[in-house]
Parts: sequence; structure tokens; C-alpha cells
Amino acid sequence: MISKQYQSMLSGKSVIRELSEYATARGHEIGYENVFDYSLGNPSVPVPSAYNDRLIELIQTGDPMLVHGYSPSLGIPAVREKIAASLNRRFGMNYKGEDIFMTSGAAGALAHAFRLVTAPGDEILTFAPFFPEYNPYVNLTGARLRVVPASFADFQINFDAFEQMLTESVHAVLVNTPNNPSGAVYSARTLTRLAELLTAKEKQFGHDIWLISDEPYREIVFDGKDIPYVSRFYPRTLSCYSFSKSLSLPGDRIGYVAVNPASGVSKMLATMCGQISRGIGHNCPTALMQLAVADCCGMTADLSVYETNMNLLYDELTRLGFEIVRPGGTFYMFPKALEADAVAFSKKALRYDLILVPGDSFGAPGYFRIAYCVGTDKVKRSLEAFRRFVKAEY
Repeated sequence: MISKQYQSMLSGKSVIRELSEYATARGHEIGYENVFDYSLGNPSVPVPSAYNDRLIELIQTGDPMLVHGYSPSLGIPAVREKIAASLNRRFGMNYKGEDIFMTSGAAGALAHAFRLVTAPGDEILTFAPFFPEYNPYVNLTGARLRVVPASFADFQINFDAFEQMLTESVHAVLVNTPNNPSGAVYSARTLTRLAELLTAKEKQFGHDIWLISDEPYREIVFDGKDIPYVSRFYPRTLSCYSFSKSLSLPGDRIGYVAVNPASGVSKMLATMCGQISRGIGHNCPTALMQLAVADCCGMTADLSVYETNMNLLYDELTRLGFEIVRPGGTFYMFPKALEADAVAFSKKALRYDLILVPGDSFGAPGYFRIAYCVGTDKVKRSLEAFRRFVKAEY
């Protein structure tokens, strides 16, 4: 019998992907350079040369059995040690290699994290606006995702709504900072209050509540600020990371879960990830990519273009009358649409070859996402399209 569950998902295609496909088709008609495609969050800056050099070196001179063979199910030990050391150096943590589990990107990390600390029927809370793929990521584990309404004034946590929804059925809370789609960075004050509330509820309910932190944009932070590292604030934190954005290599599919050693069960949980892999067919990421990122985990691509693009768009769109919470990081912006229906707004934008994603699937109707991971020249040229759009339609 064909799975009815997955068959039904065929009618629920990602809006982001549909718009990206439209932009590609439109590009064939008028030239892609004339399509202002802000749909897909695909990094646009080159990979650091050191990473490519390391790949070439590994392929040319490395042990073929190590470079091209199966890695251990938990990841290559030396790689896990280097990542732990890097996290400790940067964030003042106390990870050991045994606390790290290597994954195929942040999606793979989340797939393991959800299964580590929930059972079918448990609830996981997350905060709007949120990445729409969290729905299948969570719900297909048998757990249930519930979404806390947004705090539209600043895109920090709506604690009043959160506390009402934080019931005994909740066994995990999922945060994403810096945030896709808003670009908001949770402040130390927000994270402190979150940790205090979780600790109090654990005592009230008599069971652990785990904090799952989705952090693929951790290195893309603006105004010279440092991002508060979530695991510093709460002991039962699972840090889910991808090198896709920091090193600009999303197609290489490499990341990790780091289990906070302050939890007291970090080695056990990291080891359990290997058993979860047996059930979901993960079976460890490519050895070559593990070895390459291990020697590059302290560096980034040149991410400065994203801040340049953000400032250009923020300045012009606010001048045009858009309400925007200024992003603190990522390569996303989440303005309020100029009419209540963001879907209708985004369809009108297509007439001006502006590809904008309505915020409905992010849990924030009336808003839209701009993924400005494109060349700065295209951003500059798009500003005139925004001016024509707003003048003609609004």
C-alpha cells in the first residue's frame, strides 16, 4: 500500500520552492539578472579558499580508506574533538569530543535532536515567525509542534503566550537565533528569562524540558555584535549546527549536534544519536566533508555582503513606508506588507519581477520574507523596482 501520509504531502509543496521555480522560469524569459529573486535562502558568497584547498589536499594526499570510506557512526573522533575545542574556545564551554555527533547539516541535527528527547504524543513549542519545515520535521516523528504567537514589536519571545502554552505535555522547546525569517537575535535577557521559566516548569511538572537550539546562522551577526550562545544559559540544551551558511557550502551537507555537558547526560545522548540513525537511515555524513570542516571550523566565508545588502534594503524600504524590525543577523528581512493579505501583496510584486515570500507559512500572516543572499548590484537595482511597485500599487 502506498503511504497516504506522504502522498497527502504532495499537495502541500513549499511556497518558497514554488516561488524559486517561478523565478528560474521567469529568468529564462527575460534574463535572470532582471529577476529580483528574494525567495530562497541559498548562500551567495564564495567558499573560503582554505576549505577548497583542504578538500584538494585530502583527495590528493589523504588515506583513501579514511577520506572515501565509511566514518564511525558517531563521526570521526578527531573531527569531533576539533569541533568541541573550537566551541570551548569561542563560547567558554566544556565540550568533549564525546558530546558531539556529526550530521548531514542542521536538518539532520534537528532530526536526531527531536527523537532524542521526545516520544510520540509529546509537544514541542517553537516561536513565530518560524521556518515552515519545522512542521514536517517534528510532526513526522510522532511528536506535535505547537507555535507560540509572535512578538511583532521586536521578534523576541512572546512570554505571556509562551507561559500559557507551556503545559505538562511539553517536553522540548525549539528556538532559532539568529532567526529565519525575521533576522532577530535573541538577547541575553530573553535567553535568561527563557531558562528561568523552563527551570521553574521542570520543577512544577516533575520532568525535564529540553531546549533545542537551531543555529545555522550563528556567524551572520551585524553591527559588530556577538551572539549569545544559547547553551550558556540552560544546561539541557542541544545545539544543532550547520556549516552551510558560515562557510557557504550548503550542498556539502555537514553539521553536528552538540549536547551541553552541563546536562550530565551528554555522552549518553550523543551516543544514542547513533542508534537513532539506524532508524532514520542517516548512517553518518561524508567522511571527506567531516575532515575538511574540522580544519576550517574556526573560520567563515566573507559574510560582510549580507550586512551591506541588509542596510541597503532596510534604509530604502523604511523610506518607502514599510514597517521593519531591523535584522540583527542572517540574510533575511521580514517587513510588514502594505496590505493585510501578504499573499496578494506578493502576487502583485511579481508584476515588477520582485520575488517575495508571504509570511503565512512562517506563522505571521501580513508579513513577507526577503532573502537577500544575492549580489549587491542586484540589490541596488531592485530598489527601483520596489519604488515602482509601491508607487503603482499603494
